Amino acid sequence: MSAANIARHFQNLARGSWVGRCGIRLRMTRRLVFSLALFALVTLCAHSVPAQILAPTPPMGWNSWDSYGLTINEQDYRANTTVLAELKQFGWQYAVIDEGWYAQQPSAEKVLARKYVWDNNGILIPALNRFPSAAGGVGFKPLADWVHAQGLKFGIHILRGIPRQVVKQNLPIAGSSFHAQDAADTASPCPWAEDNWGIRDNPAGQAYYDSMLKLYAGWGLDFIKVDCISDHPYRPTEIRQIAEAIRKTGRPIVLSLSPGPTAVEHGTEVAKYAQMWRITDDHWDAWTFTHDKSGAEYPFGLRDEFDRLEKWSPYVKSGNWPDPDMLPEGWLGPQPGKGDPRMSNLTHDEQRTEITLWAITRSPLILGTNLTKLDDFTRSLITNAEVMALDQTAVESAPGLAPAPKPGAQPFPERYWFARTGGPHPHQYLAVFNLGDNPTRSNLPWMVFHLADKPHAVFDVWNQKHIPGAKSLHVELPPHGCALFRVE
Repeated sequence: MSAANIARHFQNLARGSWVGRCGIRLRMTRRLVFSLALFALVTLCAHSVPAQILAPTPPMGWNSWDSYGLTINEQDYRANTTVLAELKQFGWQYAVIDEGWYAQQPSAEKVLARKYVWDNNGILIPALNRFPSAAGGVGFKPLADWVHAQGLKFGIHILRGIPRQVVKQNLPIAGSSFHAQDAADTASPCPWAEDNWGIRDNPAGQAYYDSMLKLYAGWGLDFIKVDCISDHPYRPTEIRQIAEAIRKTGRPIVLSLSPGPTAVEHGTEVAKYAQMWRITDDHWDAWTFTHDKSGAEYPFGLRDEFDRLEKWSPYVKSGNWPDPDMLPEGWLGPQPGKGDPRMSNLTHDEQRTEITLWAITRSPLILGTNLTKLDDFTRSLITNAEVMALDQTAVESAPGLAPAPKPGAQPFPERYWFARTGGPHPHQYLAVFNLGDNPTRSNLPWMVFHLADKPHAVFDVWNQKHIPGAKSLHVELPPHGCALFRVE
């Protein structure tokens, strides 16, 4: 569909009287038409990117960890994916099963009691008591086929390495003369999980990853999140082995590395092999968390994401997306990966700040909420077509320039970002964030956003209103709140 046809399509939609959704009657305004047409153009442009570029735009989707932890089953996964399919018009496409899909008893405390399942060659496969469509040795292929039929993409999580029990049994490695003990690096376990041994940087180790990715690619895998590899410890040899194994499959599979914080000095190296890599430890639903003096940053709060994203902004480009982690918004339950079932502890202002920060910094957008219990406020955030399009179409983004405080005054509690979209009709976006615990009121020079020192009219994206041109940008924000503007 051409850009002109896209525009005509949405103009025709706008001529209709009322659109009903979830019991809400909504008049489709010209403003909404603009946002939807912009997003449709984004999709068209993304599909025009050469096939060899994986993840030409920041991946958008849903991951089971924040709401289900280790316990996701097929019924719950299908239910969440069904809702995700209803949101795909806004760019959401990856449906990812996080850790533990191979455990028959995922709630058990000890690894052996979880009863992991693997095939005759030591490759983890779905537990049938939780994923019954995998019966008969077909693995996740029926489930992946169903996901693809919804117009979405299928993803899973693995922990790097080889199960310790597989090594103890010394199972053969498919397609090779090697066995598990030839591949295992018993000197490199994951320090925070007793599941696996690491993989040696040798032909046997490569053969094991080759056999794994060949099996998973055959299921129809589109996305793989690999844990305990990007930091504590950083395992560049296994990153390279996994990327090589993916290449050999011939299937375009996005590689996401976890957890963070990936060291910035490794940024160039990880960008050679992965499309996403975590720049923080696990991000959870609080403005800030208190940490001990060990230097560990788990869990990672929203306030600290600003500095981290600024540090990584030079590495953001098509096919390479520094990842500030999932969005723990909305309902987190029934078995969240941390804490008790709950509505997100982030306030509405903080959730809007989180979505805005991720979008204007061109970060991956991976939802953690339980989509089957999607509340109206969270829905309003993740279906804002213009904000989603900003994340997907921006070709440049960077921090703004902080005004110098007056002598003796405290530093400004605000942060500023700007982004520019591509295409024949580029737009400039400006974001202002209040990191302080009190309301702020500012009159910001346009040079803060690298704009010419002259009046500029803007459109307030979240409040949906036009602001006439003025010599400065007037912004009033609640604590931890934000504003997002499109320059007109």
